[in-house]
Amino acid sequence: MAITLAPLAVRPRLRGRFGAPLYLYAERCSSTQDLLPLDAPEGALALAEEQTRGRGRRGREWLGAAGKGLLFSLCLRPQVVTARLASFTPVAAEAIVQAIASFDGRATVKAPNDVLLAGKKIAGILAETSEGRVVLGVGVNVEQEAGDLPARPVFPASSLALELGRPIDRVELLVCILAQLERHYRLWLAEVAI
Repeated sequence: MAITLAPLAVRPRLRGRFGAPLYLYAERCSSTQDLLPLDAPEGALALAEEQTRGRGRRGREWLGAAGKGLLFSLCLRPQVVTARLASFTPVAAEAIVQAIASFDGRATVKAPNDVLLAGKKIAGILAETSEGRVVLGVGVNVEQEAGDLPARPVFPASSLALELGRPIDRVELLVCILAQLERHYRLWLAEVAI
């Protein structure tokens, strides 16, 4: 298995508050969306090395080979009208694109919630709202090999390592994504706040 994403490996490298107030880690779970308690503070993070029932849009599954991707959920508590919450999903996708750029990858957003690299899907986002919060679920294919990925007729699945032709440090990628998410979240809040 690749380097762990356990709190001791990640928390000292965090650059902002996302992941700082609460960092829940599991080697395996059904879905990181279910790990965050209802009273989790904004910025709380739940991360797993493997999901057995990860969720995507429209009831699709998001599964990942153990220890090869980023599978996490982030708790947000934006003070915005409910109708504007959906507008954050493409903003979050753009944050992931910016994080990938720091690894010399030229990813793009396929609205509303996918990230493509060389026309192949490498990340997806699912935002679920309830109880005055948004739980942003993120799945990024990082170190998967071709045999680890599902067959997809449109926008085939790939991983950063396959498309960039080199290994990717999952901890550094996670830290970059969280920093970009926090930056984009602040900018989005300034635009849509009540």
